[in-house]
Amino acid sequence: MNLRLKSELYVQALVRRAQGAMAAAYVLARGDKDAGGIYVRVNRLDGTVGVLNMFTDMDGAQSFRVVLPPGSAEAESDTLIERDRQRDPDLWVVDIEDAKGRHFLDGRIDGKWEGEWD
Repeated sequence: MNLRLKSELYVQALVRRAQGAMAAAYVLARGDKDAGGIYVRVNRLDGTVGVLNMFTDMDGAQSFRVVLPPGSAEAESDTLIERDRQRDPDLWVVDIEDAKGRHFLDGRIDGKWEGEWD
């Protein structure tokens, strides 16, 4: 049996995990408390970002997919997130500001993330 954590609790835990590692993290947009989708934008504070979103894989596990690769322009992420929130207002958006480009997510990442900002 795969128990799924409510979106609001997952977001709160992610923000605390990032802040505990001395990175700035905050919620840009609140979505549905129980089952809203989650976007995580990682801002390197140099004008570049990367964006990931949560999905449920074929095994029922929560994983993340790279939506915008690390090194993308911040304005590009703003456009993407605004467009997706217009289509689905239940989306959560978490912004993590970390010069090292850490996302603080557990589990599988679908797409290339690690090493792109090194």
